[in-house]
Amino acid sequence: MSALDFYGTLGPACCGADTLTDLFSAGMTGVRLNLSHINLADCGAWLANLHEAAARVRLSPRLLIDLRGPELRVGELSAPLALTEGTRATLAADGGSADTIPVPPLIFPALRAGQEVLLDDGALLLRVDTPGDGRAFCTVFRGGILHSRKSIALPGAALRPPTLTQSDLENLSRARANGVTGVMLPFVRDEHDLLTLRRALLDAGAPQIAVFAKLENKAGLFALPRLLPHADHIVVARGDLGNDMPLWELPAAQKRVAAICRAAGKPFMVVTQLLHSMQKAAVPTRAEVCDIFNAVLDGASSLMLTGETAAGAYPVQAMRYLCATASEALHFQEKG
Repeated sequence: MSALDFYGTLGPACCGADTLTDLFSAGMTGVRLNLSHINLADCGAWLANLHEAAARVRLSPRLLIDLRGPELRVGELSAPLALTEGTRATLAADGGSADTIPVPPLIFPALRAGQEVLLDDGALLLRVDTPGDGRAFCTVFRGGILHSRKSIALPGAALRPPTLTQSDLENLSRARANGVTGVMLPFVRDEHDLLTLRRALLDAGAPQIAVFAKLENKAGLFALPRLLPHADHIVVARGDLGNDMPLWELPAAQKRVAAICRAAGKPFMVVTQLLHSMQKAAVPTRAEVCDIFNAVLDGASSLMLTGETAAGAYPVQAMRYLCATASEALHFQEKG
C-alpha cells in the first residue's frame, strides 16, 4: 500500500480527533483542507485534532490545502434558494434581494443569450435569456436548492480570472507554519498559472511545498504537456471537468491524462465521487469500487475522498472501502 496515498477531505463529519484517528487506522495517509469556504487561519481546532490523531497512530500526515484560485462561485445567500425547473432566475453582481443569485461581476461580459450556467458542480442548470451589465435573466432547466459559495461554470465562455485571490496569498503565507505539504491549484489553464503559484510560494518562504495542478476544464487538458514541468502532481478533478464537456467524454479524458502522466513519469491523483453514494449509504455501489480499481490499474499515485469524509454519514467506512479496493487492485497488478 506504500505506493499509494489516500486522502480524505476535512469537514464537519470527520474533524474530531477520534474520527481522524479511525480514518488514519483505516489507511488514510493525508488530508485535504478545502479553502474555498474557509481560511487557514480559521482552522486551528481542526488542525490541532489532525496532529493529535496522527500522533496517536505515529504517522506524519500529508496536508493539502485546496486554494480558491481562478474559480467562480456564488456569493453569500441570505438563505438557501429554491430553483424550480421552468421558472426564471436572476444573476446579479450585487446580490440585491433574497431571490437573486449573487455572482462575480466579471462573468457578465461573457454572458450571451443561450449561455449555459452550471451551479453546484452541475447539479443545477440555468440558461441565459437576457444578458446585461451586472444583471442577467435566466430560465431554470435543472432545478434544486442552491446554497452559498457553490461553484459556477460557464461552458465555452472565455474568462480569465486572476490565478490567485487575496485570500489565497494570505493562506500561502501561513502554509509553512501550519505544516502544509502540498497546494492544490484549481482550474489550471496553462503553465503561467503554475508559475504564478510557484512565485507566490517562493515569496511565502515555502518553495518546498508540492504543487498539485487540478485539471478542471478543457483548457487545462489541452495545456497538460506544458504543465508537466511545473507541477509535482496532476489532479484529475472530475467534478468541474465533467461540467466542461459531455459526461460521456469524461472517461476518455481521464484515460488520456493517465497515459500522458505515465509516459512522463508524473504522479497523478483521481478525485471526485469515488464513493459518492457513501455520503448516505454504508456500502458503495459496484460501479464505484470498479472505478477505484481501474484508477489504480491506470497508474494513479493517489486517490481522494471529498464529501464522503467531509460531510458524509460514513467517513471511516468510506476510507476502508477506498483503501481495501485499491489494495486489491495492487495485488491484481502484481499477479499480472
